[in-house]
Amino acid sequence: MRKRKMGRLEVITGCMFSGKTEELIRRLERVRIARGSVMLFKPTIDDRYSQRSVTTHYGREFEALPLKPGVESLDALVEAASEEAVHKCSVVAFDEGNFFSERLPELCKQLIGQGKRVIVAGLDLTFAGEPFGPMPTLMALADQVDKLQAVCVRCGGIATRSQRLIDGKPAPANDPVIKVGGSGSYEARCRDCYERG
Repeated sequence: MRKRKMGRLEVITGCMFSGKTEELIRRLERVRIARGSVMLFKPTIDDRYSQRSVTTHYGREFEALPLKPGVESLDALVEAASEEAVHKCSVVAFDEGNFFSERLPELCKQLIGQGKRVIVAGLDLTFAGEPFGPMPTLMALADQVDKLQAVCVRCGGIATRSQRLIDGKPAPANDPVIKVGGSGSYEARCRDCYERG
């Protein structure tokens, strides 16, 4: 009797500048080297570098399809790509999973049920130090969770927090949570150097 291929969920998480997207791209490139088929989706809100690719803070790129948060479903994936492309791919990935809605975990479960390897990269915490979007649920459902750290810009220690800055000072905790940004707007900081605004 032939064994059915089992799907799995991998979550790559951590603070800003910890290398989440870099690690996501590394995994997807390995699948391509092995002649596997991949699809990468990014939230439409993330337009920092390109609408049609995911780009690391260091300039590494990987082709991606935009997906609107709040409508995460198999139908939305088919609309963004095609039914054949979704059916054929063995790996489906999502970057900036924190910007997607609470519908993403259910979509991931459906993809896993189809035998697909699903990889989600995203921030675990908001700049205010609170769990971010669907990431806590995804981490709980995952077969593998890799929590990456950055280097604290203040002391050089292990950074696990994303410090949002406004005019060089910590943003107030009640500032709007969703603000896409990079260096200049955010800093990686350790727990001790992190300041709650």
